[in-house]
Amino acid sequence: MTWHDNAIFYQALVGSYKDTRGEGVGTLRGVIEKLDYLKWLGVDCLWLSPFYASPLRDDGYDIADYYSIHPDYGTMEDFEELVAELHARGMRLMTDLAFNHTSTDHPWFQASRTDPEGPYGDYYVWGDDPLRYPEIRIIFTDTETSNWAWDPERKQYYFHRFYSHQPDLNYDNPKVHEEVFKILSFWLDKGVDGFRLDAIAYLYERDGLGGESLPETVEFVERIRAFIDENYPEAIMIAEANQPPHDTMEFYGTGNRFHMVFNFPVMPRLYQALALGDATPVYEIMAELPELPQGCQWGTFLRNHDELTLEMVGEDQRAIMYEHFLPDDQMRAHVGIARRLAPLLGNDYRKIELFYSLLMTLPGAPFLYYGDEVGMNDAPELPDRDAVRTPMQWEPGEGAGFSTSAQTRRPVVGGVGISVEEQLADDSSILHRVRSLIQQRKAHPELGTAPFEAVETGHAGVLGFQRGELLCLHNFTEKAVDLGPVELGPFGYAWLPVEA
Repeated sequence: MTWHDNAIFYQALVGSYKDTRGEGVGTLRGVIEKLDYLKWLGVDCLWLSPFYASPLRDDGYDIADYYSIHPDYGTMEDFEELVAELHARGMRLMTDLAFNHTSTDHPWFQASRTDPEGPYGDYYVWGDDPLRYPEIRIIFTDTETSNWAWDPERKQYYFHRFYSHQPDLNYDNPKVHEEVFKILSFWLDKGVDGFRLDAIAYLYERDGLGGESLPETVEFVERIRAFIDENYPEAIMIAEANQPPHDTMEFYGTGNRFHMVFNFPVMPRLYQALALGDATPVYEIMAELPELPQGCQWGTFLRNHDELTLEMVGEDQRAIMYEHFLPDDQMRAHVGIARRLAPLLGNDYRKIELFYSLLMTLPGAPFLYYGDEVGMNDAPELPDRDAVRTPMQWEPGEGAGFSTSAQTRRPVVGGVGISVEEQLADDSSILHRVRSLIQQRKAHPELGTAPFEAVETGHAGVLGFQRGELLCLHNFTEKAVDLGPVELGPFGYAWLPVEA
């Protein structure tokens, strides 16, 4: 068993976590101040979303310099101190890297558009035909009408899978490969323990084949993994590969590609099961998941910094999800729902605890999203995914202990009883329940690697499965269910030892 099999991961956005300058923006030093809280919660690995130099048109996923810290967040010295303080507490750090694209502000792109024959001229995917690659779907259909954008300086189109201000790098250029390895080495030498590689499925494009999970992409991933294994054997990589189960397995290979892949297929089925009061969607998707190669692990999550994506469910199921979880079209982002965990679940403590129990017992290492451990609300009036990226609420009152500034980059949402300070004082709070479930998870290390064995409960709304010597039961209905050895209340759950 490797360290990531049973680690508890926690995602935080630096700019939304804790302001130490009074400027309304979180800082790296603010993260350092809260490490003891994360240790108390039971976090083993902190995952920080991008904090690099960026125009922040996509919250840092539009990187303008892979080697520097955004000045709003602090300095390289602050980052180095953060790494040291995490390691001193026996915790690890995972950072986010977007290698599929950069910002249009990146010097590489500016050089590419102004000097096509120069050293950076071929760093990006340029062309004269904006209809090329018709097989490649437009991901952000609500903001983009094409995967190509015209550049008046170079007088060509450049390709982009996401926003038009995020041009795709050209992986047919070996120099781009060299840049990737240099960037990885830089941060691993700083002490980083792992990377989430953003949008990794889209590196290459091929006529007639599209641009998702192509053989060239997974072959390049193999090269990254071999490089890390040889030079930084304790470091891990997790893929953001929002793909169907079969395609997802390409990113594991034989255990020679990614150590972990986020379990996008399973996540929406949990919400679907709740909407239907029927565990069948979870049983069905679990049956579709192939066995993982040795040494590999799922990244299991309930929510993250993006919308609750519904790309992994069909149109009929998507309609059900919209009806149940989307009371206002303002909360829609792309083909998903920009809402946090608690409001998605109607701020019902029973449902929230049920979902955290699922997070801790289903296959995979659990990933928590900052603020969800106290049931933070969202801000649907904010554009795109900003609704779920508002400041962490540490204390009650104005500023929520996040900042002393009257103007924060994103508004503090607030809410009675929704802060760390208030919930620490209440043993029955969501925070204490989440911490208790984390402790229970750690008391059963077999949950890291034991296979998932479906168990028929005799009730459509009750999911049953065995993991090692634990029988796990989860009731997706508002009715109490008597299962003989245990009675589950509405949205109740139980972890039971399996008798020999």
